[in-house]
Amino acid sequence: MLTATYILVSLSVEQASIRMSLLAFQKYMHVQLRHQSQLSLAQLQYAGDWLNRLYQGGYWRKVEMYLIPAIRQAAPHADGLLNELNGLNHAALESINVVQQRAGAAIDHSELQAGQLCAAIDAFCAALLQRLEKEERELFALARKVIVGEAWFAIAYQFLAHDARAQEARRGRAQVLPFVLPAPLPAPLPAPLSTPLQAAGGSAETAADGAASAPPVPLQPLRAQA
Repeated sequence: MLTATYILVSLSVEQASIRMSLLAFQKYMHVQLRHQSQLSLAQLQYAGDWLNRLYQGGYWRKVEMYLIPAIRQAAPHADGLLNELNGLNHAALESINVVQQRAGAAIDHSELQAGQLCAAIDAFCAALLQRLEKEERELFALARKVIVGEAWFAIAYQFLAHDARAQEARRGRAQVLPFVLPAPLPAPLPAPLSTPLQAAGGSAETAADGAASAPPVPLQPLRAQA
């Protein structure tokens, strides 16, 4: 069914985005901690906050919000697979707890801290990456078997509503830059009424000759007006 294919392709795109976020965070932290023997409290808090964001973001995925409830309703016997997925979530949560507890206790720095933090991050990413793989390989296949007919259309409608809300939220968070009037141009300098030679009683021709032979007077730089 085309609707089922559309939904599962959309979920695969979502999975790929989350996978990239996990791998990018893992790589970034390894690069930052590669040559460090000590960790600051700020680094522990930073890592804990990002792990928590990535973990909580999983609950707002379309898989969690729409596909899994539809599978539960269509196939109560699928609890075994869903429990395995929840177990991987709990493993990721344990890694977050390790980092947050260390940050909360503000333990003394040691050479093992950087390695321990990297190990916790690796365990977290491994658990969620394994969950993503199991969802794509087993959960999506199960969905094709147990979800039928109008249930796919209901999920598709939920997807469209979800995307519309997300787009509206992004539009609401967009910052509108204030319009700033350009600074006024400096007023033009008044034209001289007479040359110094004319003011001294000389003729216009004499003034022109004097201006041609005299070296040019450098202009004073314009100062910006407030």
